[in-house]
Amino acid sequence: MPETTDTYETHDLISSDRVEGTVVYNLQGERLGTISRFMVNKRTGKAQYAVLQFGGLLGLGSDYYPLPWQILTYDPAQGGYVVNINPEQLENAPHYSDADTPTYDNDYNWRIYSHYGLTYA
Repeated sequence: MPETTDTYETHDLISSDRVEGTVVYNLQGERLGTISRFMVNKRTGKAQYAVLQFGGLLGLGSDYYPLPWQILTYDPAQGGYVVNINPEQLENAPHYSDADTPTYDNDYNWRIYSHYGLTYA
């Protein structure tokens, strides 16, 4: 039986495999990168971060930037997520490479949320 969009996306829900690889733009329409993965809170079941893959060449040498889920807005016209950040702000944000994946502890979570002007609870 062929897979249909209805199976993977509704008005309010989207399948994780459709989020991964989605482009992220800033408010000026500049492409910042793509969503590599997202992190789900085990207790609440809510997506806490979209991890943006940014920089590098063809995925090599890229870094990963956890973005608090609430700063992303899906824009159907662009077919991607939009965030109110610029490349310079992103470059200074907490990030990691494949070689140094962080522990998402309270300190790291606080640093991420603070960088984007949010309160980590």
